[in-house]
Amino acid sequence: MAWFKRKEKGITTPTEAKKDVPKGLWYKSPTGKIVDQDELARNLWVSPEDDYHVRIGSKEYFEILFDDNEFKELDANLTSKDPLKFEDTKKYSDRLKEVMDKTKLKDAIRTGVGKSKGKDLVVSCMDFAFIGGSMGAVVGEKIARAIDYSIKHKIPFVLISKSGGARMMEAAYSLMQLAKTSAKLAQLAEEKIPYISLCTDPTTGGTTASYAMLGDINIGEPGALIGFAGPRVVKDTTGKDLPEGFQTSEFLLEHGFLDFISHRKELKNKINLYLDLIQNQEVR
Repeated sequence: MAWFKRKEKGITTPTEAKKDVPKGLWYKSPTGKIVDQDELARNLWVSPEDDYHVRIGSKEYFEILFDDNEFKELDANLTSKDPLKFEDTKKYSDRLKEVMDKTKLKDAIRTGVGKSKGKDLVVSCMDFAFIGGSMGAVVGEKIARAIDYSIKHKIPFVLISKSGGARMMEAAYSLMQLAKTSAKLAQLAEEKIPYISLCTDPTTGGTTASYAMLGDINIGEPGALIGFAGPRVVKDTTGKDLPEGFQTSEFLLEHGFLDFISHRKELKNKINLYLDLIQNQEVR
């Protein structure tokens, strides 16, 4: 029986050298379903096996929402500074450079302006790949500028949240963005310009405590983690066991924190439907 047994130990084969499954061809969902990457992309990064919504970034959301993926990016070159000269395991300035090189992003949010179902729309979308989608001064400033653009041009505003919370490397500068973005959204409301907030997995911390929950309509993606503090912190603080499904989109919808849950395939149509209804326009 030795013909199928490995006689020598310590033999390793690099992943890229394996012939059966090239690296990156398959995706495994948390429920264990294996999906072809190309099929996953065609399905808007939703597993057809179990409907699991894979985390995606601004690039993919812009492709979903903007007609023919045509848009103009606002404030594309705005980057974070290091006013506190912060250093933990490495310097914040070095961390920023590394993550910019790795992700090809300037910070944890991008803003695009384009047509969605034929009408102008401003979309700001967070990228979790950039330091966990953390909210620093640049995130707050880009949201503020996106709102200013919406007000100036009378265009509805959509904000897609995907964040681990405030960026600790910017300390109080980061926390100031909660008040800053909330004040800007109040100005948007005064101008009677619609604001739709989409909460994706995960939406936590200061993001949830500010702009993510201030939409005229708050939408969640199926199964998304949405909350301020994590389940462990909440449990330790309250001293109580948490309900099943605590902090999921479905739980929050049931308890009134969300207005709707939208499948990614329906996202473009649903957002534009809500905008038409809010503005008392003919439904597209």
